[in-house]
Amino acid sequence: MHLDNGVGVMPEAYSRYIRKKIILITIAFICLLLIFVAGISLGAAHIPFPDVIKSLAGHTVSKKFDIIIFNIRLPRSITAITAGAGLAASGAVMQSVLRNPLGSPFTLGISHAAAFGAAFSVMILGSGTMASSISDAIIVTNPYITAVSAFIFSMTTGLIILTVSKIKQGSPEIMILTGVALSALFTASTMLLQFFADDVQLAAMVFWTFGDLARTDWNEILLILSVTIFSICFFLMNAWNYNAADTGDETAKGVGVKIDRTRLSGMITASFVTSVIIASVGIISFVGLVAPHMVRRVMGDDHRFLLPGTVIAGSLLLLASDIAARLILSPHILPVSVLTSFLGAPVFLYLIIKRKKR
Repeated sequence: MHLDNGVGVMPEAYSRYIRKKIILITIAFICLLLIFVAGISLGAAHIPFPDVIKSLAGHTVSKKFDIIIFNIRLPRSITAITAGAGLAASGAVMQSVLRNPLGSPFTLGISHAAAFGAAFSVMILGSGTMASSISDAIIVTNPYITAVSAFIFSMTTGLIILTVSKIKQGSPEIMILTGVALSALFTASTMLLQFFADDVQLAAMVFWTFGDLARTDWNEILLILSVTIFSICFFLMNAWNYNAADTGDETAKGVGVKIDRTRLSGMITASFVTSVIIASVGIISFVGLVAPHMVRRVMGDDHRFLLPGTVIAGSLLLLASDIAARLILSPHILPVSVLTSFLGAPVFLYLIIKRKKR
């Protein structure tokens, strides 16, 4: 055994640490690819794995299969991966900058604010049309106006959360209670819009709030994908700042991190990507809360690895939930948010109980 007074020991240990994290992230990514293919293969009409691979590679296997894959299941699967990644990354960043393990777009009321903004845009600003068809309950004719409206309300909520956090020195309980109050406020506001809607509009709005990955077209998918990639890149560039934020404001300032700017930019970006996703697919519950905690137990708190792991875990979680939603009552399809809520609610209660014990 060569100790060399510690010289060379830490670099070797650090290399093993890095290698282990990279291996875990690689394994998770491979699992995501496999579930992605499975999501395209499984459904009311089963498509064999080899045929899915051939079709995705550009080879025509069957005209029927190509229509199912490229018009229905591929857009849905890409939406699930992208929305899951964006919501999970937003949750991880909110938990860091607010130093609140219960933080997420859903628990802090940001999702409800975005939903109200989208509903306001569709019903008042005329950025969408209503229909009585289940498959096309709401057709968003201008996703950009809808996304901007959702962002304005979600950002307003984020700023209120930040203000309360600063006044109350970041008390997690106070922030969650603030989120509950804001959720109730925007839920009531959405109900007010529904009160003045006609029967078709009311049915469409209620169905829209369930959360449905099938309603996006390729233009909306491109918008969600662009915003999500930009946001994740921004989060990764600030990974060291989020690590410093976890140690406390004074320590972060001591190492040169502008903590107020980091907190504000993180919340703005997280609210932005959340609002775009919610405006496109409706409310998806608890993905932003569950995925970061799943990854944190395996990867630790280092955001250089926590964020990539959380992105993959969020994609896996939402994609697997969507596959289950399509298969449980096949050929009928459950709203995916129903399954994420069944998964997330017990986790949320567990985190509250665990915190109380501490």
